[in-house]
Amino acid sequence: MSDLPPLNRMTASIERPTKLSGTRPVGTFNERDASARVRDMFSRIAPRYDFLNHFLSFSLDRQWRRRAARRFRHILRRTDAHVLDLCCGTGDLTFALERVRIHELRDSGAFRFPLIGSDFAQPMLNRAHKKAVEHSRSAIFATADALQLPFADSTFDLVTTAFGFRNLVNYENGLREIARVLKPRGEVGILEFSEPGAGPMAGLFRFYFRQILPRIGAAISGSSEAYSYLPGSVEKFPTPPELTALMQKVGFTHVRVKSWNVRSVNLHIARRP
Repeated sequence: MSDLPPLNRMTASIERPTKLSGTRPVGTFNERDASARVRDMFSRIAPRYDFLNHFLSFSLDRQWRRRAARRFRHILRRTDAHVLDLCCGTGDLTFALERVRIHELRDSGAFRFPLIGSDFAQPMLNRAHKKAVEHSRSAIFATADALQLPFADSTFDLVTTAFGFRNLVNYENGLREIARVLKPRGEVGILEFSEPGAGPMAGLFRFYFRQILPRIGAAISGSSEAYSYLPGSVEKFPTPPELTALMQKVGFTHVRVKSWNVRSVNLHIARRP
């Protein structure tokens, strides 16, 4: 793409991570180690992932995904739209997008390209595929690293991700890869946690997120590492203004943010020129 700088691929060198660089689980020192650790964590918790998402968020995560999906009705109603749900996990946002598309098209027989969900943790994708079969969904799922996607340039009209972008080992390269596979004027939606705003409710959320959630998650999933990693990764993730600036640096335009849940959940929407 001539209007965006070339993608910088992952490196195995020792790095000094910054808040804007990417996730670094404790004990990792470079992107390769961090990526392997994240993949292993999410692969281990896959069997209890859906239950814990709904239980620990009081099922608000379903509502956040539905809201995010509805923001892209103008794309989903097009029968020729190509859609990629990145870092899809067990496919909940993929299926939310599909439900919106079915509603918008109002024609169950209308031809449309299947939505594609991708993730680099195979156990997550196995569960996504099982859910698709059980509920007669047309979405398809592919194993893929978000930093090295196996798709051609300018393939998709829409790329989304829900609570997965935060786990990339290089945020800027992840945005460049999203821009690469988007068509000109294609859109991106990044639904992600961040530190909440001020006030009593925000303080209550911080206490729950940092003190209660990790203990419950560890007890039910059997992985203390994954659910202690979660609040730490949110604390280190770029704030909405910082992520907005990074998206603009990469070349995205029309960047805007929708915030919910005392500003702890944010949907970043942007367009590729």
